[in-house]
Amino acid sequence: MNELYVIALCEDEEKERDRIEALLVNYQTRSQTAEYEILRFSNGEGLLKHIREEVYMPDLLLLDIFMSGKSGIETAEEIRALGGDMPIVFLTTSTEYALRAYGVDAIQYLVKPLEQERFFHAMDAAMGQICRKKDSKIVIKTVGGVRQIQLDHIVYCESQKNYQAFHLAQVEYKARMTGEKLWETLEKYPQFGRCGRSYILNMDHVVSVEREEIVLDNGSTVYIPRNKAAEFKKRYFAYYFDHSDEEGINI
Repeated sequence: MNELYVIALCEDEEKERDRIEALLVNYQTRSQTAEYEILRFSNGEGLLKHIREEVYMPDLLLLDIFMSGKSGIETAEEIRALGGDMPIVFLTTSTEYALRAYGVDAIQYLVKPLEQERFFHAMDAAMGQICRKKDSKIVIKTVGGVRQIQLDHIVYCESQKNYQAFHLAQVEYKARMTGEKLWETLEKYPQFGRCGRSYILNMDHVVSVEREEIVLDNGSTVYIPRNKAAEFKKRYFAYYFDHSDEEGINI
């Protein structure tokens, strides 16, 4: 089964939306390695409303710059402020705002009328970036809605009755799931280690492992039985030395 990607197309002219969607269909036919769900919006306000209500970011944004209401750049700035880190491709009739466009880390700035070859090149760059990012995040249905969580942002996870708490550096999310189910998701990533039945720790965030406590770089301390700390300490040092060797670090 091919991977499904959500692409938000925001363009105020219906005929232009149709042309761009046709290009997307042609690109998908050529690549045959993915399926696209195309969300069409006629203005930035509609796109932002959808993101806030769904609590889920599209994988890619195709944004017209000149639209009634919010411009494409203003829309992109708000999406970035909401935490959206997806690739953005701007579509425009002028190069006037090119510099400001790259201020929101746009990967391409295409001038209309769109040429298929240039559009395909932009899509290749965007899909390459998306694939790299998908390997570094998980999608979890939290109490507040479906969220994409960067793996390196997770400091530790804690079982709380029927919920799992995701402790990030500055925010916490809760998901109704078992610790076993969460561990099935995270155990394939080498930076995560399970500590007893209650905790899953990101070893990249561990500061120290003492007799009955583990100190993390966000200021948190996890208290656990001494034997569980000893088990985790062995795994932590095995990861630390393996990771250091791979990075070429001398210890």
